[in-house]
Amino acid sequence: MIRRPLAAAALALCGVGAAACGGAGVSGADVSGSGVSGSGVSGSGAPASGASSQLGRPAATQDQAADTASAETAAPTTRTAAASEAEARPLAGKVVVIDPGHNGGNFRHTREINQLVDIANQKKACDTTGTSTNDGYTEAAFTLDVSTRLAKLLRAQGATVKLTRTSSTPWGPCINQRAAIGNKAKADAAISIHGDGAGANLRGFHVIMPKKIGGPVDPVVKDSARLGADVRDAFHRGTGLPYSNYIGRQALNYRSDLGGLNLSTVPKIFIECGNMRNATDAAKFKNPAFRAKMARALAKGLENYLTSAR
Repeated sequence: MIRRPLAAAALALCGVGAAACGGAGVSGADVSGSGVSGSGVSGSGAPASGASSQLGRPAATQDQAADTASAETAAPTTRTAAASEAEARPLAGKVVVIDPGHNGGNFRHTREINQLVDIANQKKACDTTGTSTNDGYTEAAFTLDVSTRLAKLLRAQGATVKLTRTSSTPWGPCINQRAAIGNKAKADAAISIHGDGAGANLRGFHVIMPKKIGGPVDPVVKDSARLGADVRDAFHRGTGLPYSNYIGRQALNYRSDLGGLNLSTVPKIFIECGNMRNATDAAKFKNPAFRAKMARALAKGLENYLTSAR
């Protein structure tokens, strides 16, 4: 047993000349009374918890332990950054196909757009010219504008986006080709954007979804219905436009005569954003700021569908 005077001397030796006992060196300014501050030793002379695992270890082991501690400290920051990235780009890895209805050049190509194509349960014209407001703002111009805005928003969220036509597409494409573009892309969702041409006293928007026809669309009818409901809800909230008062039930309509739906093997819907022949709806269609609002609402609906649990 060491007598008290000798024990005190030994403690002083380890405190002031800590390197001799396997610890780090301590300057004279770190010594306070019988304890040592800043060296991992508490005022009572016992090693502090953060330093106890280091005392007596070889330098290389201490460095390895420090590196491990640093990595563990940095991990939450890395995870937080990854979470922020996922939040900023929630649609990363998703593919969306946007189908701007009709084409402004169709009227110059009547022979081409009037040719009949097979849509699984019947034959229909390749395409049509679409409708317009009473003062001449065309459905084709409207659908391309909203589709372009929508594509930009979805890409900013990380999605891969394909359009069935652009401003340089001379006519069409035919309705069967529009479906084929979504199928080839293996789209997670596809949407065809339109404006209706009903009676002037009728207004409001509606979403069209496919029915089972014993054809290509049958396996995705259920997912298409879910997509339609998500887009309906977001479009209604985001634009304030009313449900259609002339077709569908609560703005949801099911059809089996549209080639773009019948031939789709991916979840797909049509949206008639309103009635272009109605003065109130038409004023909204012609307002660029409102078209931007429509695009944001559609983007939200697609996001809700693509990120929800299945």
